[in-house]
Amino acid sequence: MKEKVKSLTLALLVACSLVQSYFLIYQLPGSNPVVKSESDYIRTENMGTTLEADVMLFPAHIAVHLGEERHTVFYPDSTFYKLIYNRLKGRQFDGFQRYDIDNMNWTEIRSKDIGVELDFGGGVPVELLQKVMQIAPDPLFDAESVNRLMIFNSGSDDQVRVFFFSSRGDVVYEATKADLTVQDVQQQVDFGKDWVPYTLTDGYYVPEKSIDLVETGLNIGLYTTEQMQRSLFFDPSITRYIREKDGSEIYTDSKRSLQVKQNRNWINYTDPAAPSAGENSPSKNVLSAIDFVNQHGGWNGTYRLEQTTEGVEEDQHRVVFQQYYGTGQFGSFPILDLSTFHYGAISLEMRQGTITGYERSLIYGSGGNWEKKVVSLPGGKALRESIAALKAEARIANLYPAYLPSLTEQGLLLKPTWVVELSNGATRVLSLEAVEKAGADVEEADETDEAGDGSSTAAN
Repeated sequence: MKEKVKSLTLALLVACSLVQSYFLIYQLPGSNPVVKSESDYIRTENMGTTLEADVMLFPAHIAVHLGEERHTVFYPDSTFYKLIYNRLKGRQFDGFQRYDIDNMNWTEIRSKDIGVELDFGGGVPVELLQKVMQIAPDPLFDAESVNRLMIFNSGSDDQVRVFFFSSRGDVVYEATKADLTVQDVQQQVDFGKDWVPYTLTDGYYVPEKSIDLVETGLNIGLYTTEQMQRSLFFDPSITRYIREKDGSEIYTDSKRSLQVKQNRNWINYTDPAAPSAGENSPSKNVLSAIDFVNQHGGWNGTYRLEQTTEGVEEDQHRVVFQQYYGTGQFGSFPILDLSTFHYGAISLEMRQGTITGYERSLIYGSGGNWEKKVVSLPGGKALRESIAALKAEARIANLYPAYLPSLTEQGLLLKPTWVVELSNGATRVLSLEAVEKAGADVEEADETDEAGDGSSTAAN
């Protein structure tokens, strides 16, 4: 009997010891362990805001095809852009069939048929697009990323046709079951009848009139290096500091590194040894990237998913989010990320859902502005003359308005500009002054030609 009591008492003491050990390891209330693994990140104080994926999935622009080679373009946050996109998000798309992209003459369709075309830039995985549009599941189509959606009324048989373009550039998918009528498309096209006319030229759009943007000077703040260290390192107290010859600073714990450059307002974080055991799909990588930014710095404005591309190695992906700025009246436009001044983008390197690289600006808008004025970006002949010289370098792939950022003593200045993307991957910025000068040269040449014609006529 005594032996049984002793055994029971001993078992009770062992159980109590285990319970005490548990409470020493885990904090109460809650279940956050005091001992963390080195793969854990410490969430810092709230810095930027947190965002969900659906607010970053929107087209870079919506082109409206009016027929008879007439077009117009709507930009994010403008009234008609929102009307068209919100209506399409409520429509059903089903019954997908796959075709070779060369099976149809897309230039002819854009020129002759009426319709709308949504440009998603570098492409959006279909699995993510299904979060904002009613796209029926399809085993073949779900694995794709799309960079364009074209909806048009076919003039030959008076029906609506809907095509999703693969980002790979070789195939398109037709949604043969879409609850859109000819009248639906006509209503959306009617929004563009009295808007700025655009001309489709070799795949890009040139406005025939000037377009207005708002030049703005923003008040700013700066996230500190200490804040990012606390966010990105398991134990910031054991990081070593290294100063490079180019003036950049590096903080490392021998596994991860945080490089701070460009006068301490841009960071490049790398974690090459990060464990990767997740699924290596573009959609999962984008969602993981968004979660990571939410926890480590947050977002300082409006962002659009610009691209998700495969990296150098097979299991890598690069995810880029482009920052937009707008005042609401004229729409929102991308802020350029320049080699001379990094600001307008957040990019992440992924491996099977795990972040191995993270780049972003430490500058954020602190509220309010110190300058705001409407600026007209020239179109028509002046713009064509400005981009003509670039055609000798490479084919022009895209032309769009954007903001050129610069840091001043007062804060961040966003100046409207035209941007040209070339087929070789290069980007060229056309300053307002350069376009205006080109326009003046064109007018002077026209006046000279007219004077010459008049002299010839008088002589005859």
